[in-house]
Amino acid sequence: MKINTFFAVPAVVLASQFVNAQSTEQKLNPIVQNFVNETNNHSQLEDMAFELLDGIGPRLVGTPEMLKSNEWTVNKLKSWGIEANLQQFGTWKGWQRGTTHVDMVYPRVKSLSATQLAWSPSTKKAVEAEVIILPKVSTKVEFDQWLPSSKGKIVLMAQYQKIGRSDEQIKEFATPELYEKLKAEKEQASKDFRDYVKNIGYDNNTLPEALEKAGAAGIAISNWTGIMGANRIFGAKTSKIPMFDIDIEDYGMLYRMAEKGSKPRIKVDAQSKILPEAKTFNTVGMIEGSEKPSEYVILSAHLDSWDGAQGATDNGTGVLTMLETMRILKKYYPNPKRTIVVGLWGSEEQGLNGSRGFVADNPEIIKGTQAVFNQDNGTGRVVNIAGQGFVKSYDYIGKWLNAVPKNVRDHIKTDFPGMPGGGGSDHASFVAAGVPGFSLSSLNWGYFGYTWHTTKDTYDKIVFDEVKNNVILTATLAYMASEDPEFTSRERRTMPENDKGEVAKWPELKEPRRDSKDFK
Repeated sequence: MKINTFFAVPAVVLASQFVNAQSTEQKLNPIVQNFVNETNNHSQLEDMAFELLDGIGPRLVGTPEMLKSNEWTVNKLKSWGIEANLQQFGTWKGWQRGTTHVDMVYPRVKSLSATQLAWSPSTKKAVEAEVIILPKVSTKVEFDQWLPSSKGKIVLMAQYQKIGRSDEQIKEFATPELYEKLKAEKEQASKDFRDYVKNIGYDNNTLPEALEKAGAAGIAISNWTGIMGANRIFGAKTSKIPMFDIDIEDYGMLYRMAEKGSKPRIKVDAQSKILPEAKTFNTVGMIEGSEKPSEYVILSAHLDSWDGAQGATDNGTGVLTMLETMRILKKYYPNPKRTIVVGLWGSEEQGLNGSRGFVADNPEIIKGTQAVFNQDNGTGRVVNIAGQGFVKSYDYIGKWLNAVPKNVRDHIKTDFPGMPGGGGSDHASFVAAGVPGFSLSSLNWGYFGYTWHTTKDTYDKIVFDEVKNNVILTATLAYMASEDPEFTSRERRTMPENDKGEVAKWPELKEPRRDSKDFK
């Protein structure tokens, strides 16, 4: 495996550099210099972020807000003179979030921090009920005997967290001996809870269904990330009763009260609307090529999000990067040699459905794709580009990166030929089809622990100087890929063996999920 690295400066030094600190010894291509000047002096990133994130908000597939974001992106592209349209790839269950109010009313009064899960049924009117915990049993027979006692109750279904401090904070302040003790206790508690759920014969999908069937009034969980204040919000597993997430502090309080026999009661008012089946779309924009219009450079980001917050870093920042890149390309490179496409995909969060739909529905574009550049892991500057298993990816990616401003390029570590992406984000949809699709992988800025799918993925977590860095990079890569006289090689690497002596397989080309039937 060939490794090429541009990353030669210590991270502490790199962190202090900004996109407008140009090297005095590098003379940029005039068009690339225009990209830099426009990005630094006339950025529209913050205005677009306000419109998309504050104005429209989260973009859960099947919601009116998702459709509104599709229409907003099309209109934005058209305002810059870029041809754009919506391409339908399927349908999804329609739903719209409403307000969530959860209050403890006994043994004392306290408003709780809670959020209904995506697609949760509404309470229609407020529901008041006793809160109970799962029984301390060890077999499915015992659990099933207990199930009827959950009727009319709100069940706390998630693991109880004894300590609500992050691992980093514990490590900072505890003695080494205390840290190891608390770490071991936490690991054991997690194992015990996993074993408990397995022993009673259910999983995260079937347990809510069983509680609902038994007549429970509601189900509460606490999907804590391990970072104080951040919970992940995914989809409800119920069809008739509300399912909602409670912050760790309030969840722990209710759990202790229920366990100690205080019989706490809460009042839940979760408003949402079940809507008709909704069409699902990708936003697709094109700047037609002047010399090779049937060859394509694709700029890729998913437009949808989970809806516990605004979807700012997953993947608002990727969308903003690609929109701003298209605006700048249209202004300073309006007649590209190859057609430049922007694809803002829907339903990535449910299995790369939008990008897989685009691959399946546009065979001629896929046949002629020069390269795909995808961004989808937060607000940070791009620090890694891997070859995705394409043997000669070093030849063209290395050449294109040479045109990137040095202060942007020097952050980036490259890995060739790398391994093909099998999932995780939309470049994998193209890689599976044998198309050179590259992830512009960002410095995480606490992404996976703090903002990924959480209640904290909001506008204020965006670092716009970092996003500007990525606009300059993406615009330059798109320009270079368009101008390259050669069509990129699709030759695949020889796949390595794993520890068992089995040869790894190239990722399978998968059909998109076209509707929400049987989705869990």
